[in-house]
Amino acid sequence: MTLYADLDMSHLQFWGLPRSTRLEAFRRLRQLDRPVFFREQQAPFIKAGPGYYALVRHADVMEASRNAEVFSSQPCANSIPDLPRWLAVYFGSMINMDDPRHARLRGIVSRAFTPRVLAKLEADLAVAAAEIVDQAIEEGPGDFVTQVAARLPVRVICDMMGIPPQHHDHVLRCTNVILGSVDPEYTGIGAELNRLRMARGLGRLLRAGYSLNRMAARLGDERRKHPTGDLVSLLVNGEERLTSQELGSFFILLVVAGSETTRNAIAHGLKLLTDHPAQRRLLLENFEGLIGRACDEVVRHSTPVIQFRRTLTRDHVMNGTTYRKGDKVLLFYNSANRDEAVFQDPDVFDVTRDPNPHVGFGGPGPHYCLGAHLARREMVVMFRELFARLPDIRSVGEPDYLLSNFINGIKHLRYTF
Repeated sequence: MTLYADLDMSHLQFWGLPRSTRLEAFRRLRQLDRPVFFREQQAPFIKAGPGYYALVRHADVMEASRNAEVFSSQPCANSIPDLPRWLAVYFGSMINMDDPRHARLRGIVSRAFTPRVLAKLEADLAVAAAEIVDQAIEEGPGDFVTQVAARLPVRVICDMMGIPPQHHDHVLRCTNVILGSVDPEYTGIGAELNRLRMARGLGRLLRAGYSLNRMAARLGDERRKHPTGDLVSLLVNGEERLTSQELGSFFILLVVAGSETTRNAIAHGLKLLTDHPAQRRLLLENFEGLIGRACDEVVRHSTPVIQFRRTLTRDHVMNGTTYRKGDKVLLFYNSANRDEAVFQDPDVFDVTRDPNPHVGFGGPGPHYCLGAHLARREMVVMFRELFARLPDIRSVGEPDYLLSNFINGIKHLRYTF
């Protein structure tokens, strides 16, 4: 049981509540003396565990992130219940591993994020952003997500991997299904039929994971025979290399984490800069001086990734609370980023905020987001191009939000220029 029935974030209905209601719920949780324990909701075909503690304070999220020996990412970090084998084969990437397995894989895939690789990407980003804005101008304003925000990240990731342009839309559709597996738009089932929607969502999730996994595996087979110098060639050749299964899981992680989260940050950014015209004026008066801080503030304020899970490897006392071996905890980054003990006026959007110790890319430790620098660069380049070419661009109305307890996503956002 929970302390407050209206705070039960294990149920999908909680994540369909108005955003202001959910923010208030997390504020109330932060005021309690100790983390609240929530029972897990039963999902079709997946065994539910006993429940989890909600870590909602910045201090708890930071400490748990640093202490990976106690707060383990195994057996699962990206799902509240343990993933069954038929799902883990596609989604059991290094995000669900501890060292030394995690360190080995992270060392291999970090080749994608070296300064030399990112420097080469900088010029490519500018070209891609210009072409995307060209196309948006030609099409006329409609849906900012599909016309602008979603196009840059998926293009960057696919170009890095060597995925041909004709497959980019398919990759985007698959990532939408993976992250929208309980959203009615992607399941085709109405919100009133929760278990049926979840069952159908799991089926579509499995098919999307299989499709992306096989795409990466086939590409890996080609690059082992005929290396081209792209990222896949780097990952499958050399002394340390990824297996076909590891490559497939990594591709899903990369395209989901590197594409979906960046696209949502860009979409949230336009909405925030529309809703806060004074902050928009500040930014445009000194764009190059403030855009870095502004992007971090967008990430803090919106927090595209809501939470990740950890599992206790032994009994442990943290900030006055005793946890037992095997306990699950959820690191709620969205709540930590609004912690009044760390951020002055945490609900205020401030493009000049400094310092800004947000955890929008995860907390410190071995699982801090490898692509954080790339995500920031994509945001900077996209906003630079948009405001230089379309200085009056604005969102219109309220976004169509994704129904999810994992991603704070915007599915559709009307805009004008």
